Amino acid sequence: MRKTVALVLAGGEGTRLYPLTAEHAKPALPFANGYRICDFVLSNLVNSGISTIYVLAQYKPESLINHIQTAWAPSFTESEGLIKVLLPRSNTLGGQFKGTADAVYQYLDLVQAHSPDMVAVFAADHIYRMDVQQMADFHAANGADVTVSALAVPTEEARGFGILKAEADGRVLEFREKPKHAAPIPGDPRHAYASMGNYLFEPQVLSRLLEEARSRGEVDFGRDLLPRICKSEKVFAYDFAKNRVPGVQEFEERAYWRDVGTLSALAAAQQDAMGSRPRFNLWNARWPIRGEYELSRLAAVEESVAELKAPALWRGGRRDRHTDGRVPTS
Repeated sequence: MRKTVALVLAGGEGTRLYPLTAEHAKPALPFANGYRICDFVLSNLVNSGISTIYVLAQYKPESLINHIQTAWAPSFTESEGLIKVLLPRSNTLGGQFKGTADAVYQYLDLVQAHSPDMVAVFAADHIYRMDVQQMADFHAANGADVTVSALAVPTEEARGFGILKAEADGRVLEFREKPKHAAPIPGDPRHAYASMGNYLFEPQVLSRLLEEARSRGEVDFGRDLLPRICKSEKVFAYDFAKNRVPGVQEFEERAYWRDVGTLSALAAAQQDAMGSRPRFNLWNARWPIRGEYELSRLAAVEESVAELKAPALWRGGRRDRHTDGRVPTS
């Protein structure tokens, strides 16, 4: 992996997940009670060899900060890596992140100080596994300025996503947010490319685009920057279906990815991770999802080896006040 700095966008309020988000940011919500939603993107980055990670937080950040400090920071102190939560700078735009692009702009100087070869900007609130190295290889092979990870969705469902119109080689011609009529994938008229909210940037290009956006009053990647830059920059769509993560079982859904932005979607994703043949298997030793469960497992080993022989459904043991360990069903 080229020297990469990762910025994880974790500032969303998650209004559609209320009351679960009454006191917690969406990325900090428990998942399977052994993890937090943000653990999936963080695990993907770390497993891909990225060890400099900044988590950009804003709404109700306390539980997210605590989780990063207790479940993630200790392992980074044993290496040359870094993981840190960043809040809006008090002297910038009234001390708020006005959007995803503005959040990155506020810490652009910090990114530049690392002199990275590549910058990854990833969303914090999706359930999936992904080898980011494969996306980076695609980015480099195409000489891309910007690469967007893309998921094939049925065209009739495309109006719920940001849609990429791409050529057969992945070159993006147009980006439209939640269009009524979606451009199909070349050779696949029933599906369209939906943005997963994960981007790779050449550092100099990112700096220039953010400075331009600042001068134009643009604050969001999906709403403002992507629609404007598709013709002026080399933007490519990386087909997530081609990503291969080691250890995935034959019974699992290939290219599993879920946006858990609603109560029903969160409940459905929890169900997908349950059973002896789950659609998404949480227990993959070759691509582990790290988080609270890792800490609780170590504690269980010290207390009683027998506990590992009969694990509970909710492995983390932590029950939040608003969920009481239960999964919402509507």
